[in-house]
Amino acid sequence: MEREFPSTFVWGVATSAYQIEGAAEVGGKGASIWDAFVRRPGSIADGSTGDVAIDHLARLDEDVALIADLGVQAYRFSVSWPRWFPEGGGRAAAAGRATYDRLVDRLLAAGIAPWLCLYHWDLPEALQRRGGWADRDTVDRFVDYAGAVLAVLGDRVDHVAVLNEPNVHALLGHLVGVHAPGLADVGAYAGAVHHQHLATARTLERLRSDGVRAPLGTILNLQPVVAARDTDADRAAAELLDAVWNGNALEPLTRGRYPEATAAMMAGVVRDGDLEALSQPLDWLGLNLYSRHRVEADADSIVGLRIAGPERGVATTSMGWEVVPEALYEQLLRLHRDLPGVPLYVTENGAAFDESPGAQDRVEDSARVRYLFDHVGRVARARAAGVDVRGYFAWTMWDNFEWAEGYEPTFGLVHVDRATLVRTPKRSFDWYRRLATEGARPPAIEP
Repeated sequence: MEREFPSTFVWGVATSAYQIEGAAEVGGKGASIWDAFVRRPGSIADGSTGDVAIDHLARLDEDVALIADLGVQAYRFSVSWPRWFPEGGGRAAAAGRATYDRLVDRLLAAGIAPWLCLYHWDLPEALQRRGGWADRDTVDRFVDYAGAVLAVLGDRVDHVAVLNEPNVHALLGHLVGVHAPGLADVGAYAGAVHHQHLATARTLERLRSDGVRAPLGTILNLQPVVAARDTDADRAAAELLDAVWNGNALEPLTRGRYPEATAAMMAGVVRDGDLEALSQPLDWLGLNLYSRHRVEADADSIVGLRIAGPERGVATTSMGWEVVPEALYEQLLRLHRDLPGVPLYVTENGAAFDESPGAQDRVEDSARVRYLFDHVGRVARARAAGVDVRGYFAWTMWDNFEWAEGYEPTFGLVHVDRATLVRTPKRSFDWYRRLATEGARPPAIEP
């Protein structure tokens, strides 16, 4: 096949600690807010927890070998803050540090670049009891944690992301209450938004002053927002959600301000000098995107809007999310316009579909292959339009714990049997391996 992407383009897969690691009690790991949240009755759709997850820590060598077999150049993982610092600070757990020492060394030995994310939603529960992200002191604790981790791993990791999807974490965990820590409070939401921005900015300063040489960035979930109907009310609802979801995430980092539509909401947590401190330079930005938001006005909602159902005729995933590859192209163009000169990476993109092993335990996940084929094609189109997008990471390597949805949604390139935890690569694994090694999309449908 003729190459669609240059040899320097980075192909990878992404995971997060709580979703895969398991071994909750190994090495003195402290409880995270997710360890607490999953024990609330009714919090997780299937009643499961991440105590075992896919038992990644016990199967580390096997799992790194699978990543190597996939042929990707990079693996994006997160460090569990309470595994490193069980109480959020103070004395580090030697076994926690050794866990990630071992992982990074195994990846490097296999020729895979380690991409480290410092925070993927697993705040130490000890800090949540003191206010969590709604408390400004958590910023200091996070900066200290980040410095400690990079003092150990900074000479070996390839790229560093400060946070993963702080906008989703703030909204679903602190305003809507369907994710940990399970709050539904406007003040907690505003604090979580702003303090995660402060943590990002101050961590970038700290790591640069410490001499960390790996490119430093952060990861946002950004999605186009469209009005469900051609009415003034729905267009206004779409503008508001765009400000809350996308603007609150991006504008503080790039322009040192909050959108006009949310400024009053954020005013109570912003102190003098804060906004000027937020606009730290980014070496790169990660974009996580799965779909788009369709929104409509709703007078009965406390926020005056609600997410609409999928548009008629548009395919959906098992999560009920619309399959709209054009959304990825549109969002990359928007970032190219808003962040000139900042290299972009698609750090999560993928889909869950109803599937099960067939003959010889093979998972013929043709819907996922088509999803990847179409979305990777939009990345190629964005590059042709001049967007500096340098890599793509599929979500995710293994079927795993998908937060409030438990283990029912399967996003992985590798099937994991819930009873035995045996790993079985799916058809999408083989498809993605060809993409990563050849730099061009294989056919979505085999001849």
